[in-house]
Amino acid sequence: MVKQVRAARTRQALVRAAAEVFADDGYALASLPAISRRAGVSTGALHFHFPSKDLLAREVEAAATVSLQRLAARQDVPAARQDVSAARAPGAPGGSARPGPAAPPAGPAVGGAALRLLVDVSRDLVLGLSADPVLRAGFGLGGDPSRKGGEGPGRWWNEWVHALLREAHGAGELAEGVSPEAAAVAVVAATLGLAGLASRHRFHFSPHLVEQFWALLLPGLAAPPPRRPARPGISAAESGPAPR
Repeated sequence: MVKQVRAARTRQALVRAAAEVFADDGYALASLPAISRRAGVSTGALHFHFPSKDLLAREVEAAATVSLQRLAARQDVPAARQDVSAARAPGAPGGSARPGPAAPPAGPAVGGAALRLLVDVSRDLVLGLSADPVLRAGFGLGGDPSRKGGEGPGRWWNEWVHALLREAHGAGELAEGVSPEAAAVAVVAATLGLAGLASRHRFHFSPHLVEQFWALLLPGLAAPPPRRPARPGISAAESGPAPR
């Protein structure tokens, strides 16, 4: 049992060290000796767990995909599936803060449950890519031109965004004429582009950048909210505009 625990810890340390080296240097320039030194283990121990650099890269991609799936699952809870005005408004009854550091500011209060979920998860993804080398390396390896066959979490993210926007379209959350496929391309490109910018320039990523992106995109993406029905004896014009 002790040996198994030690082996699992060594494997985790190697994956973490490999992710840091891949994220900093890219796949082609990363070397196994550099990874073993960063992990604090011998080269022999590295080869015992991962006989080749490609197998180690695949393990980093798999770990990054699991992290991304957990991130999306953490947000996809009943509270996130309610109308945004009730689920995410500051101080709303039943709203609960995310554990850990103070949560980023809420995004634009536009759109239904699927769009709100997309805003939340994309924000957390970009913040995670900026802070987590495993997640960042996993996406980077999938698009590294020096390596063939890698897909990483990027494929899962692309499919998840497409599926969620098709759900939003089916629920009537998208504005008339908006294609869920075209919207998904824009969202995937923007979220990964923002994260790449943060990574390359090594600055602390502000969630305000993601909120600004959604403030620009969401009003044109989301269907307008339904008008409030007029009370008996009062015309629609007198009842005032629909709540925002």
